[in-house]
Amino acid sequence: MLVRVETDEGILGYGVPGGEHIRAQSAVQEFINRDAAPLLIGKNPLDTERRWRELWQVFNVRCQSGVWSSGVSAIDIALWDIKGKYLNQPVHRLLGGNSDEVLCYVTFGFADYDRKRLVEAASKLAAQGHDRLKMVVGWYERDTGEYTWSLKEDIERVKSVREAVGGDVSLMVDGNCRNSYPRSLKIARSIEPLDIEWFEEPVYANDTSLLSQLRAHTTIPISAGGSEGHKWAHRNLIVGKAVDIVQPNIGGVGGFTEALKIAHMAQAFNLPINAAGPHGMQLIAGVSNGWQVEYHYVSWKTYEALFKEVPRPEKGKIRVPQKPGLGLEPNEQALSKYVE
Repeated sequence: MLVRVETDEGILGYGVPGGEHIRAQSAVQEFINRDAAPLLIGKNPLDTERRWRELWQVFNVRCQSGVWSSGVSAIDIALWDIKGKYLNQPVHRLLGGNSDEVLCYVTFGFADYDRKRLVEAASKLAAQGHDRLKMVVGWYERDTGEYTWSLKEDIERVKSVREAVGGDVSLMVDGNCRNSYPRSLKIARSIEPLDIEWFEEPVYANDTSLLSQLRAHTTIPISAGGSEGHKWAHRNLIVGKAVDIVQPNIGGVGGFTEALKIAHMAQAFNLPINAAGPHGMQLIAGVSNGWQVEYHYVSWKTYEALFKEVPRPEKGKIRVPQKPGLGLEPNEQALSKYVE
């Protein structure tokens, strides 16, 4: 889904929602077009804090997530794009301007790869100079609730990738909130000797209590937050001592306005942040505790199909565009086939 906001001066801002919430795509679309738009029309897009507060007070004062979070994220991203273009500055500079280059990891290890294909993909990426790789563990089928692999196979997949890429490549695993605490603990203890950079969203629902317990019983750093829809959930993860790495999702947490607050909150607790995609890259480059941006192979390919000149990682790093705004202009020819 692509959201376009147009100003009376002809400046166009573009935003996208993200996260699990976007699965309710028609609901997000209706919220933006029928509810949020009438509230926004005629107001100053540069006042991003005020616009976010109004959307929250009118539609979400009880701080729920889901459709509201995805819709407001897309709008807020577009408003920051407008702000950057109006002020003739890239968004990462408006967010703090800490760096013009960010570290990058490649999410490649998907559930539909058998072990042979998984190793082939990892080896190919490592040979291309990508020295930070992430793969899925504990995946199950949504319809049946059955795990795709046995626990033993899950562990062997990680071991096989580590053996294939060697010790100089950082390796991360992601549970995508799909695992029980006992299964996550068994996975963590079995792969600890493999020098895993972090274990992402290892347990159901990012349960703060379970994450805290797991963190106390493994040497692998714990990361979470990509599935959360506002700053209060991130506060609970931080204060609950549940994470070593905070991961706001720009497209699902409320856009840059909300993600910037989370980054500063994490900094106060001496925690680094990661974020995903070309939009997350802007935040990671903007703040001093920004660590790595996720190059999710499938998602980034979608960006490359729908936008022009999307930056790509080279040897584990990405140069942040210096164009005003987000530096992402839609490929209208590619989009035209999807516009109703």
